Amino acid sequence: MPDRNQESSDIESIVIEATASSFWQKEQKRALKDLKREALFQHKKIKNKPYRINIRKSDKKLVFDITGHDQQGEHSLILSFSPYKRMISDYYLMIDSYEQIRSTGNLQKLEAIDMGRRGLHNEGAVYLRERLQETIEMDHETARRFFTLMCTLWHN
Repeated sequence: MPDRNQESSDIESIVIEATASSFWQKEQKRALKDLKREALFQHKKIKNKPYRINIRKSDKKLVFDITGHDQQGEHSLILSFSPYKRMISDYYLMIDSYEQIRSTGNLQKLEAIDMGRRGLHNEGAVYLRERLQETIEMDHETARRFFTLMCTLWHN
């Protein structure tokens, strides 16, 4: 995987369906902004970076439509949401718990829930990288941001 010495991104644009929830809208915007600012993403067949990516949910599947900068050779990756179902459901429970505890001001519980949430987020990112490793290389932070986008699509 190429090294990243400065802030730059292998992704030119990402199109994704907007979510109705204000919380998930913020998460989606943050992930998209971060991916456009800094992402290490290498498709093994499409070499002409930066990439243009359309992410969508089709039935119970996650679809990545990827083209290079020259818009030649679109490649679609289709992943089942099924292996992520439990992880995403648990992640949602952590988010809900975090929001409930935040109003009480109990810092210890808030930190414990946040650690669990981050752990699930990391687990989702690792699993996503493993599932895509034959086709796409990405760093951990890029995978975390894509996992966030998966959660926003699942929420719809």
